[in-house]
Amino acid sequence: MSAFVEIIFDNSDDRFPTGKPELILRRTIGMKKDEYSLDRKNATKSDVMNLLESAGFSRSNPYYIVPQGRVTALTNMKDAERLNLLKEVAGTQVYEARRVESLKIMNETKNKREKIDELLDYIKERLTELEEEKEELRDYQEKDKERRCLQYTIDHREQTAIANELENLDEQRQTGVDDTDDNSERFLQGEKDLAEIDAQISELKQQVDFMKVDKRQLEDERKDSAKSRAKIELDVKNLGDGQSAAQQAKSQYQADLRRVQESIQEHEDELEEILPEYKVKVEKEATAKSELDTAEGIRRRLYEKQGRNARFRNKKERDDWLREQINGSYPQLAKIKAVRVQNAEDIAELEKDIAESEAEMEQLREQLEGRGNSNDALQKQIEDAKSDRDRLMDERKGLWREDAKLDSVLSNAQSELRQAEKELSRTMDQNTSRGLAAVRRIKQKHGLEGAYGTLAELVEVDDRYRRAIEVTAGQSLFHYVVDTDDTATKLIEALQKEKSGRLTFIPLNRVKPKRVNMPNANDAIPMIEKLRYDPMYENAFQQVFGQTIICPSLTIAGQYARSHNVNGVTLDGDRSDKKGAFTGGSLDTRHSRLQAVRNVSKWRDECDTHKARSIEIKHALERKDQEITQAVGGLQKIEQKRVQQENSYGPMRQELRSMASSLDNKKDSLDKKQRAKANIEASFKSLNDQQTAHEAEIASPFKKDLTQEEEKTLENLNTTVQDLRRQYSDLASTRSDLESRKTILEIELREDLRPRLDQLKSQEYDNSSDRAGPRGGTLKQAQSDLKRINTTLSTLESKLLEIDTQIDSATTSITALQIQHTQILTTQAEIARTIEKFQKRTEKSIQKRRLLTTQAAAVNQRIRDLGILPSSALSAHAKTKSDQVVKRLHKVNEALKKYSHVNKKAFEQYNNFTVQRDTLTKRREELDSSHASIEELISVLDLRKDEAIERTFKQVSREFARVFERLVPAGRGRLVIQRKAEREVDGDGDDEEEEEEEEEREQQRQGNSSRVENYTGVGISVSFNSRHDDQQRIGQLSGGQK
Repeated sequence: MSAFVEIIFDNSDDRFPTGKPELILRRTIGMKKDEYSLDRKNATKSDVMNLLESAGFSRSNPYYIVPQGRVTALTNMKDAERLNLLKEVAGTQVYEARRVESLKIMNETKNKREKIDELLDYIKERLTELEEEKEELRDYQEKDKERRCLQYTIDHREQTAIANELENLDEQRQTGVDDTDDNSERFLQGEKDLAEIDAQISELKQQVDFMKVDKRQLEDERKDSAKSRAKIELDVKNLGDGQSAAQQAKSQYQADLRRVQESIQEHEDELEEILPEYKVKVEKEATAKSELDTAEGIRRRLYEKQGRNARFRNKKERDDWLREQINGSYPQLAKIKAVRVQNAEDIAELEKDIAESEAEMEQLREQLEGRGNSNDALQKQIEDAKSDRDRLMDERKGLWREDAKLDSVLSNAQSELRQAEKELSRTMDQNTSRGLAAVRRIKQKHGLEGAYGTLAELVEVDDRYRRAIEVTAGQSLFHYVVDTDDTATKLIEALQKEKSGRLTFIPLNRVKPKRVNMPNANDAIPMIEKLRYDPMYENAFQQVFGQTIICPSLTIAGQYARSHNVNGVTLDGDRSDKKGAFTGGSLDTRHSRLQAVRNVSKWRDECDTHKARSIEIKHALERKDQEITQAVGGLQKIEQKRVQQENSYGPMRQELRSMASSLDNKKDSLDKKQRAKANIEASFKSLNDQQTAHEAEIASPFKKDLTQEEEKTLENLNTTVQDLRRQYSDLASTRSDLESRKTILEIELREDLRPRLDQLKSQEYDNSSDRAGPRGGTLKQAQSDLKRINTTLSTLESKLLEIDTQIDSATTSITALQIQHTQILTTQAEIARTIEKFQKRTEKSIQKRRLLTTQAAAVNQRIRDLGILPSSALSAHAKTKSDQVVKRLHKVNEALKKYSHVNKKAFEQYNNFTVQRDTLTKRREELDSSHASIEELISVLDLRKDEAIERTFKQVSREFARVFERLVPAGRGRLVIQRKAEREVDGDGDDEEEEEEEEEREQQRQGNSSRVENYTGVGISVSFNSRHDDQQRIGQLSGGQK
């Protein structure tokens, strides 16, 4: 929240020394700031005040605000005081301050120049002295150079000999190290092989124990199955003995059944032949009857018309009577229609009932005929249900075996987990171990989703980099990663409450790792790139591993640690800290934190998996018990259904006979309804034709006799009716014969043959050869049970054989692994002895190397003390023998003793003084230039101050004259500048040119001196009566005039 005030000044007269036509001044005030800006650029408050004073805005004397008494004070003010006020209004204080500052700088510059001149004089004297000492020093340097070359030759030869000896030691050590590394790798690999073999042997022994348990269970099942097979074989033998007696009764039954079926087939075939012909005759008879009724109706109406015409006198009486007949026939037609509709509904309902009855009878016959098939189907369902029950029981036995096996596996896994946790606890302190166990328990109890695990649990790494990562992380591997600091607080409070150890937490929302500049080289691998973890844990792993690189050697690691400020570590675990510390040495590779965490995670996951599988098996056993219960219940329901079906065939036969009798009655009723339908249709057609004839007669003219055409029609109809009656009589006779034969066939089928067939089929089940035996089952069922039990025994035998084979194979594998275990132990002992011998040799070589290294350091120090040598120092005495070099060195040392008084730093001092002389000379020139610039600045400041005062005086004088003229129109007033030369300058606006000329002449007389310095005061001269009279000074005025 802020506010600002902005003023834009018109700077067209360059009152502000900015060089711009406008000046923008802004002040911004906020809650925590108070800023100024000039032309949109930030400025300090002092800069703003100095700029305003330079433009005439004085804070100490704000002349643009006139308080009470100010005019009187100005009037009574002395001339010198008015001059000072004019200077203040003109802003000369800024110029004065800058001038004083410039003079101060110029004085300091003068002092520096004097000191430089003194130093230059001393340096010139000292350089003259050093010129004389340089000659002796040159001779001394030649001898000293020769001495250093000879000394370098001796030291270099000694250095080369020591380096060769060290190189030989290093080669021997490297060869031994390589061999030892190979032996160590072989030893570690042997340890891994031994662990793997032990695990394989343990697993194989466990498998053998499991297979022996399975074998005992299978042998028990085989004994039970053998007992069951003996019982079933006895049942099959007993049922087979009674099968021959039932076979003869079955043959007689089949012969009787075949005769009745053949007789029924013959009657049905004859009916099929008669029924089409019978239907055709019935249709022809109905057609002939319809034609006969139509002809007789027409003839009857013609006779009635012939007798009726004699009764009426005119057409109107006839038509009235005909209309009365037509109207009287409508009720009869309506009644016939109603009867026809009712009859049609009765016929449709009877046909529907007959169709349903026939379908039900057909279904009952199929059930009775398929009674054997139904019994077979039920028997198959019973066998399937038994198979399902046996299958479910076998599955339950398998689950029991798996549950027992899983209990043993789980016990072994829990034992391994306890051992792995014990190994892991050895790699950390007790408080951390207790804290991790407590956090795991708290997480499971409260279901904390934000507790993820330790860094060691959340990372995966190759075995090659495992040692380097363990050395880098240290105890940080057991730092616990959580989502937020709230989760960490909850866990810490719980740990404190339970007093369950101590633990370090890494909240992801608080961790902000610093990114470092990793070296981009093949021999510097960022460790973070070799870790595999979930990206959501990026910050946690960057915090611990983000500043570490993996290097091939400790030397390279140290170089990168110094150059890039990172931690370096080798694959062997040697570490170079970015602060300069080196750590490393022998590490026990058999105890690894990451491997211990991996083993714990592995066995914990395996225990969890086995526990989950155990729970799943127990639930499966419960479900399997329910399925077996349901299967047994289903089997009982099917057997009960079979008993109910056997007991339901008698009622079904009685129901079939009752339905057949009811169907015959319905068919008789249908025949009556259909005959009544024909009569109703004939009556309806007769009435309809009669109405049509009456309507046609109404439309015809009235005549006493029939027309010729009607008479001719009447004659033809008499002949036609006779022919139709004869034809109808023949058709009725033929139809009656066919109907009699059809009735006889249907009666024989209904009353004799089909009841006999039903009776024979009802005996089918009783005379069956598969009648239940003494144990309540049939021969087929017993044979099926025997087949099933033989299959079960065969399966058990194959499983037992397979288990024996597996036991033999596992035993053979165990023996082979034990032999391999013994061989590896022997090899491990040999490798351990070889490594021990190398360690002893290494200790001796280390002592020798330490001595040689000390000698090499001393030689190197002597060579460094020799200083810089020419490039020919080594080659000059390369072919000279060592003893001759020593002699020459002795001679040179003797010659150098006479130069003991020589100033050995003459050259260096001469060069230093020369450099100082050049530097001081350059500095003297800079100070001269600075002095000239300051003098020029002072002149410019004086000129600007004079211009500001004169400009201000002119403006004030002009405004004073204008204001006085308004106050005293008849008078005249002006301001006067007083100078030391007792001259006066009129400030009237009308004499501006004269004033300028006088000022120019005065300036020329005074030369370059400041004109303002000649000003002594500002006077006031006024005239109240005339513009041309002599004016009076302020002191000459009366009190009222003032």
